[in-house]
Amino acid sequence: MGGDIGRHLPRSHPGNSKKKARSTPKGRQAAQTDLEAISNLIGNDSLSRDLLIENLHLIQDRYHQISVKHLAALAELMGIPLAEAYEVASFYAHFDVVSDNDKPIPELTIRVCDSLTCELFGANPLFEELENRFSESIRIVKVPCMGMCDRAPVAEVGHNHVPNATLSSICKVIANKEVQSNKPDFISFDNYRKTGGYLLLESCVRGEISRDSVIMQLSDSGIRGLGGAGFPTGKKWSIVKSYPGPRVMAVNGDEGEPGTFKDRLYLERDPHRFLEGMLIGAWVVEATDVYIYLRDEYPGIYSALVDEIAVLSASGVLGDTNVHLRRGAGAYICGEESAMIESIEGKRGLPRHRPPFVAEVGLFGKPTLVNNIETLFWVRDIVEKGAGWFLAQGGEKGKGLRSYSLSGRIKKPGVKLAPAGSTAWDLVMNYGGGMLDGHKFKAYLPGGASGGILPASKADLPLDFGTLNAEGCFVGSHAVVILSDQDDMKDVARNLMRFFKSESCGQCTPCRVGTEKALDLMSPSKWNEPVLREVAQCMSDASICGLGQAASNPLICVLKNFSEEVS
Repeated sequence: MGGDIGRHLPRSHPGNSKKKARSTPKGRQAAQTDLEAISNLIGNDSLSRDLLIENLHLIQDRYHQISVKHLAALAELMGIPLAEAYEVASFYAHFDVVSDNDKPIPELTIRVCDSLTCELFGANPLFEELENRFSESIRIVKVPCMGMCDRAPVAEVGHNHVPNATLSSICKVIANKEVQSNKPDFISFDNYRKTGGYLLLESCVRGEISRDSVIMQLSDSGIRGLGGAGFPTGKKWSIVKSYPGPRVMAVNGDEGEPGTFKDRLYLERDPHRFLEGMLIGAWVVEATDVYIYLRDEYPGIYSALVDEIAVLSASGVLGDTNVHLRRGAGAYICGEESAMIESIEGKRGLPRHRPPFVAEVGLFGKPTLVNNIETLFWVRDIVEKGAGWFLAQGGEKGKGLRSYSLSGRIKKPGVKLAPAGSTAWDLVMNYGGGMLDGHKFKAYLPGGASGGILPASKADLPLDFGTLNAEGCFVGSHAVVILSDQDDMKDVARNLMRFFKSESCGQCTPCRVGTEKALDLMSPSKWNEPVLREVAQCMSDASICGLGQAASNPLICVLKNFSEEVS
């Protein structure tokens, strides 16, 4: 019967309604005053869709938050849906989106790093002291690794990092209103030039050195991607070069792996050596545009790079290469190359499904060369001095040099340039000054948060790509964190799992739910090992990217190597 009634109902075009038409489109509309304010802030040259995150940074920097009214104005100016602007802004930790009825965020924020090394050195008590002292007037928040593990614990007052932070030192910074970062004291363009800087690049551009010969030197040297993946650099350049252009280049400067800070050191001291290696890479693959993606935790370095890239442009060194500097926004997942590319395009940092790989279809759909900061830092030396020079720097168990970010319970933390294949024992005794007084070497992380955990009894294993596979571990970005007999391995594993839970992009269920479930199961003093292993296996087998696949490594290693502490 219902069907018969429906057939006899009069039909009318939706446009024939007698109701009065809406004077405005549905949804929130931006006020004219807000449109003018945001337009003046971002300028007319910043409306390209890929600049959404850059524009969000401008609003965050100016107002210390991103109100919905300003977000609506930005979306209208850029011609994108408000929902799309909101989902991007709310994805990144460094953007504070507030609604109309929310209490305004205080002008000053103090961020306290709660990653493993900082927790070992008192980050939690420091956080409590700060909350008790400033909670009414200053926002106090815990944040993941800031890339200063050699100076733990670390706090950031505004945009000024306070190393070896105490309540007293932070109060002093606040009293002096030292809330902005300072540019590092680095080798300037002129001084770099005096040591032969950019002569190699000029020889390449003039055709005195061929592209194939540069690739051959890199291949023969055995240098690999030093951001963590370890893919042979010469092979990568050759693969990207084989795809038809136009090609682009993306530099991964988002070293968010807890325990890693080597890229920070090289950028602080000798940025032009990295920049020359980058421009040589762009020349080899004939990339017209280069995008440097730098983590937002390095504001002083960012400011320095802005100035030095301008110097390169004015001096003619850049030639026809367009260099774009992009700020990350507090998302560890963007250290994964395809997530980084999504972020550069102004989107949420969600890893892409592969194939196709980014070498073929990467940034803006073009073949893309992706390299880490340190990898590019070594290009000039390898090509100038020859592959044999780099190979000769290695020890018996590795080829070339490695920059180990060494932190934890040692006397002399820092970046240690050592032969590839050095052992944890070598690093502690020969580079780290030995263990802290009163501490006995108990365990170590060979590759940051995701690389697993090994006991001191296995401190004689060479730390290089592939050498720890049998132990279920890897070196990754060569971040080595030393633990002592005063550290509870359950607490160590919980700290690392909290990090992965917080940093999961949420795209896939095994990682999003698995990290949360694992952390819940790790809360009791006695762990349910069978269930934890089942959750870990699911995360490892079914997660889309390396974050979820490796998130269970610390957990499994503690169950395997320190079973007496969790039973």
